Amino acid sequence: MKKNMMIGLAIFMAIGLVACMEQGSIKAGSATGKSMLRLIPATARVVLMVDIHRSMTADMVQNVLKDEKTKQKYDEFVKMAGLDPMKDIYIVAVGWAGNPTGGSQEGVIVINLKYNKDTLLARIKETAKDIREETYNGVTLYEGSAAANMGHAAAAGAFLDDSNIVVGSAKSVRAAVDVFQKKADSVDKNPEMKKLFKAVNMSANVWGAAVIPQEMLKSQAEKNPMLKDLVGLTGLTMSFDYANKTLTAEIQGLGGAKEQNKTLAEKLTALKGMGALMGGQQPVLAEILNKIEISSSADSVKIYAGIPSELLEKARKLAQEKFGNMIQSNPPVQKEEKK
Repeated sequence: MKKNMMIGLAIFMAIGLVACMEQGSIKAGSATGKSMLRLIPATARVVLMVDIHRSMTADMVQNVLKDEKTKQKYDEFVKMAGLDPMKDIYIVAVGWAGNPTGGSQEGVIVINLKYNKDTLLARIKETAKDIREETYNGVTLYEGSAAANMGHAAAAGAFLDDSNIVVGSAKSVRAAVDVFQKKADSVDKNPEMKKLFKAVNMSANVWGAAVIPQEMLKSQAEKNPMLKDLVGLTGLTMSFDYANKTLTAEIQGLGGAKEQNKTLAEKLTALKGMGALMGGQQPVLAEILNKIEISSSADSVKIYAGIPSELLEKARKLAQEKFGNMIQSNPPVQKEEKK
């Protein structure tokens, strides 16, 4: 009897420990994209997660920061914001519930980071002079009126705790506060989004999922027949991950019928072939296109690519050379001062 009681107590303690770990997983430094879903309102139909810390410390990004001009801009941002993305910012989570065809633009960005509230707030107030404060369910909301005056949703922000801040439309920030206080459901409870989350690689540096509104898709297909093969797709997922000196990208269109998905994959493959021919003068572009694989199944169309860092570096240098030359050959016109 005593032994059974001890076993029961151990199980109870283990469950409690797991629960505590789950609650603490949104702390800066231990948050994951999956745990950040608990801070996004259930109304979101588009979700994007960016693991800033992992991305910034990747050797591919470090190579970019070796460029003097890029490093200068980075240092200027650190000085202006008082935050070093490489050290202080961990995950940026975006939840958007706006109308894709216009109208209401509602959404939030939740940032998981290490920060000093007083320092950050002082810098914000230096930049935005028209900020007003409001208390909502015990949380101070900082709202600006400039955006509203231009016909857009008023911008707002709030400090949820010592590891997470939220910015977005005033309505959506209030919704995020409700979610944070467990007064409303988060997006991981949304049935439509849950199906997409099961299909996406949540361990990637960057990943996202979106519900595709059928009415919007059918309306656009009527205007552009080239989009008719997309009708029937109910969701989109994507992930970009960098590991072992390789960038892995995966984009999936979910839904549709087997034959429809097969046709769509064939058309995408044909477009890839045309791109390879058009980019024949640039071997780097042809190499990248050759790394792309397109396939279909009964309920999805998938685009997959694994691109080694050496190839990415070649592409970066090519872009830098091309765009750099364009900028140099088209210098900004300076207006003559009036005498």
